[in-house]
Amino acid sequence: MGREVIAAEIRGLQELRRSIGPEFRRAVALLLECSGKAIVCGIGKSGIAARKIAATLSSTGTPAVYLHPGDAAHGDMGMIAKDDVFLAVSKSGKNDELTKLIPFLKAMKVKMIAITATPDSPLAAESDIVLTTLATKEACPMDIVPTTSTTAATVLGDALAVATLQSRNFGRDDFARLHPSGVLGKRLSLTVGELMHKGAELPVIGMDTTLREALFEIANKRLGCTGILDIHGRLAGIITDGDLKRILIRDPAALGAKAAAVMTASPRTARAEALAVDALSQMEMDARGPVTQLFVIDDGGRPVGLIHIHDIVREGLK
Repeated sequence: MGREVIAAEIRGLQELRRSIGPEFRRAVALLLECSGKAIVCGIGKSGIAARKIAATLSSTGTPAVYLHPGDAAHGDMGMIAKDDVFLAVSKSGKNDELTKLIPFLKAMKVKMIAITATPDSPLAAESDIVLTTLATKEACPMDIVPTTSTTAATVLGDALAVATLQSRNFGRDDFARLHPSGVLGKRLSLTVGELMHKGAELPVIGMDTTLREALFEIANKRLGCTGILDIHGRLAGIITDGDLKRILIRDPAALGAKAAAVMTASPRTARAEALAVDALSQMEMDARGPVTQLFVIDDGGRPVGLIHIHDIVREGLK
């Protein structure tokens, strides 16, 4: 039964996909031209879809609010201004609470978009733009419980939001501005410079430093490695705790060797302004093999910090 319900809803979405045409383009244009906000209205299960559509529009650069039609009839019509767009979600398009609002919206000259499965309904007849979901058959055996219709309405709302987003060139910076908290916001805004270890925490030694001193630097700074600096203070190489163990297994007397002789030259690096999530991808996806830390360098190749994979994981980005 579970598979049959999913198959029925997929068929509904396939019908919806075929229905996308000029009216959809007009709806996107109306949202783009709107100098106010989108008022998304619906009741019952359609009201739940309407709330989701309003939330998605708002998070993608189109200011939107959800309005319950019952509340609208008891004072909340005051939130609607003539520059707004009224987006009504109703399978039947005949809901009394919703259709009673139409004369007031017409008097205010508010543009209306209807999302409905019934193109010959009163709501559709009075709307400027009608987006038909074609979801006339619900997935439940009795064809009663709103299933396919609410899925189609929600997906159509997503399509409107994303098409509008792309049309207004809404980018990563815009998305980050609207999502300052949580993982979404961090993925789009948290930089390497905000997480990196710097100053006295930074493990670095000179080219002539012995492996014994490198061992103490790695152990004391607890970041799993140390950078090797040339005479100009530029990052020349790296020794990790794994390197150290492998060297000492091969030659227990190697503690007196110079760091320059055993380091890995040209280590992988990042810039402070890079996104932390991009640094994570660099650590995990590099063709030379995964690493757990990156030195952060300036324009002159001098290390200004170090970011460890654990720093990124703690922020919930993995």
